[in-house]
Amino acid sequence: MVAAQRDLWRPTEVLAAFQQVGFSPSLSKVAALWSGTPVTVRLDDLDKMCAALNCTVADLLQAEPLAAMEAAPESERRAVGAEEELPGPVRPVPRGRRGSGPRSLPPS
Repeated sequence: MVAAQRDLWRPTEVLAAFQQVGFSPSLSKVAALWSGTPVTVRLDDLDKMCAALNCTVADLLQAEPLAAMEAAPESERRAVGAEEELPGPVRPVPRGRRGSGPRSLPPS
């Protein structure tokens, strides 16, 4: 971790480094960043973290493949009952009206 390379070993030390650049998260937020992988990080917070730790975004983040991309490739997607591949994404089509005459009025 970048903080460990900067000889910051405790969340309180990381918090002090953050506060030097004007970033004041709660100690619990810093501890959560320290101990695990956050679900989200605001971009302006990320910039402040990089300034405090004297690093780049690439030092803090690691790209992960999207789960959707790992699922079925586009060539395997077919509509139910289709015998051939469709050229684009499968989209629902609205049903036609049941009767051929004009719409009836709602009940009163």
